[in-house]
Formats: sequence, C-alpha cells, structure tokens
Amino acid sequence: MIYLPEAFHETDREALHALIESHGFATLISPDPDDPVITHLPLLLDRGRGVQGTLIGHVARANPHWHRIRERPDVLAVFHGPHAYVSPSWYGVQPSVPTWNYAVVHATGRARLLHDASALESITQRLVQTFDSPRPTPWRMDLPSGFRQQMLSAIVGFEIEITRLSGKFKLSQNRTLDDRRRVVAALEAGSAPESEVATLMRARVLLER
Repeated sequence: MIYLPEAFHETDREALHALIESHGFATLISPDPDDPVITHLPLLLDRGRGVQGTLIGHVARANPHWHRIRERPDVLAVFHGPHAYVSPSWYGVQPSVPTWNYAVVHATGRARLLHDASALESITQRLVQTFDSPRPTPWRMDLPSGFRQQMLSAIVGFEIEITRLSGKFKLSQNRTLDDRRRVVAALEAGSAPESEVATLMRARVLLER
C-alpha cells in the first residue's frame, strides 16, 4: 500500500510508461509479511503486451528470488524517477517547511518464469540493445558460442503482465502556481538530477492552477 494523496496521484498511462522506460532500474518485490524477497534489477517494458503492458527481465540463477516467484508469482515492481530536495526559501508563500519532490511508479502483476535458451537470449539482447545502443560505440553481444550458452544457463528470465499501475508524482501540486514556478527555476539552476525534476514539473504541473 502506498500513501497517495489525491493531488499527487498520477493516472496518465503514457506518463507512467514513460517513467518506467526512462528509469528502468527497478526494485522487484515478492511481498510477504514475514519474509519479503527483494531484488534490484533493470526491467524492460513492452507496451504492446497486455492492457497495462508487460515487464521483462532476468535474475541470476543463484538468486533465490526466482524460487519465490515460482511459488508465489504475484510481484510488485517499483520504479524510482527523478527526485530532489525543495527548500522553503524558494517559496513566495511563508511560513513554509522543506519537502522532497519525486516521481515513482508501482507496477503490480503476476510473473511467469522463462528457462528456454531462446527466450533468455531474446531478453538479454533486448536489454543490451536498450542500454548499450545509445552509446557512441555500442557493444553488440558478439560472444563465443560456448561462453554465451554458459552465461545464459546462469540466469532465469521472467515476464510480468501488469495488472495494476499506480503513480505518485509529488511535484508541488499543493503549492500556488507562483511557488511552482519558483521551485522550477531553482531546480533548473541546480544539479542534473534537480534539473530533471524541473523538466518533469514543467511537463506535468506547471500549468495547473
């Protein structure tokens, strides 16, 4: 369960999918009141599969998380978007206190394990293409056949058809339009992560009243 004030509840599927794709390093959780299992890993989104989309990834075969998925396939993936400290000194409305602006997406679904070598190769190729191709000299996964098979045998793939997609975009929606503009200006003058929050604020809340 996530604490989700209505002002910060993001329901636009395009915005939620975009955050998943731009911040694909996720926290995968198999819930359990006594012993939750958690893995941090990159996940890819296939928008065209399922009503809400499908997540694709893999874990090391040595990671016991896949055993839990086999036993209890219901999982939660949390994607952390940009975030930044917001100083009360930026506001025009006083008195005020500090806060933190951020965006997260929670994707709930049922996982299906994949052991087939062709499926595992497809997953790894898609991950490499997604994260390596933008580089000036991308790595092309040109591996000796024996080594490739050895590496594939050391992982377990999975796909998660998303059944519930929820976003919390806390971006100063509870402040006046003037205060939002002040926050955006201050964040744009800051670090790269702060500037990313400002960009998201411009896209999602700056024009709201």
